[in-house]
Amino acid sequence: MVTKEAFSSDLQHSYTAMSSFGITQKDALFFLPPYEWYNDSISIWTSQSGVQLINFTSGTLSNADYTTPDMKNYRSSDTIYQSITKYEQSHGLNGFILLLHIGTDAKRTDKMYHRLGELVDYLKQKQYRLVRVDELLK
Repeated sequence: MVTKEAFSSDLQHSYTAMSSFGITQKDALFFLPPYEWYNDSISIWTSQSGVQLINFTSGTLSNADYTTPDMKNYRSSDTIYQSITKYEQSHGLNGFILLLHIGTDAKRTDKMYHRLGELVDYLKQKQYRLVRVDELLK
């Protein structure tokens, strides 16, 4: 869907934008592709750029917090929360990468991030330790 040149240019523009906040490539070595979509070419190009491709761990609906009520695939925050806790109870979440969006469409008034504190408390009560991606993937 994109050429290597377009990908490399977009990645470099991202680092240029982050540099205005004092963030260098050494500070941001992980790449989560837009919409979490990638193929083998993106994986190779990411690696060649000195960056590690990452994605959320499947099994929960944590990443569905971008959906809005008018979408066919809409998931409420309660549904998302329950999917996380149910998965944890049956499989555990050690090493999991949960994707939650810090900003969503105004049409989604049921913001999952309002339940983040509740989710963190639940996970801590279950003895999970929340870590940054770079620590998790050492």
